[in-house]
Amino acid sequence: MSDKDDKIKIVSDNRQARHLYEILETYEAGIQLVGTEVKAIRAGRVNLRDGFALIRNGEALLLNVHISPYEASGQYFNHDPRRTRKLLLNRKEINKLIGQVEQKGLTLVPLKMYFKGSWVKISIGLGRGKKLHDKRETLKRRQDERDMARMLKR
Repeated sequence: MSDKDDKIKIVSDNRQARHLYEILETYEAGIQLVGTEVKAIRAGRVNLRDGFALIRNGEALLLNVHISPYEASGQYFNHDPRRTRKLLLNRKEINKLIGQVEQKGLTLVPLKMYFKGSWVKISIGLGRGKKLHDKRETLKRRQDERDMARMLKR
């Protein structure tokens, strides 16, 4: 592998996921895509905000992620923006996720989509939903850290 293959270019980042969920573990997965989807992703036309992942019949699926249609191709050859896409994970990872999701009631959330070399990858997080008081506590702690950093700067 050369250095060119290891370059990572982030296409889309789901910042809201870290606000809504406490992320316990992250996994890197490939995605099964069609040609016009890859072209649209290269153009940065991806929205991960409403997306989530499920495990059905031993396969990991990415649902509700919006990849806009590619404008340069005709409508006939284009893809459905919100279609269900298969995530490419190892069998061990899928089995581990099945246990976590079913027994502990955790959620699989897409965190960011990026290019690793020429491959499209997605980082999915295993998360537990935050309650309102948890969100407030996180915001307060972040504000306190900013205030301390400001005081140390002076």
